[in-house]
Amino acid sequence: MRRMIFGAVAVGVVLVPILAGQMKKTHTPAATIARGKYLVESIGMCGDCHTPHDQKGEPIKAQWLQGTRLAFQPTLPMPVWADKSSSIAGLPGWDKDAAIKFFMTGLAANGLPALVSNRYCSM
Repeated sequence: MRRMIFGAVAVGVVLVPILAGQMKKTHTPAATIARGKYLVESIGMCGDCHTPHDQKGEPIKAQWLQGTRLAFQPTLPMPVWADKSSSIAGLPGWDKDAAIKFFMTGLAANGLPALVSNRYCSM
């Protein structure tokens, strides 16, 4: 009986602060980089439009996120259509708050919806 009580108290001492948010998670630089890589490569799939592809359709890693001529066009006329994607490596010209707003809302720094794939906007 004492073992059960001691075990319950020990679990409570460890879990309650975690569940209550009192213990901060430590984010290492490697974890932060891994999270960013996951968002860019798996969720946003940014390289699909912002990286040139070779004859086999494989991304050219040496030109990763450097922008490229788009291989598709809208089916209806769009007056502001860009036929080339911009270089987004390092998010040039974006401050931290604008980048966070973009990733959370899909709105560009000018407050207008960014022209990104539907799978990203519907998240």
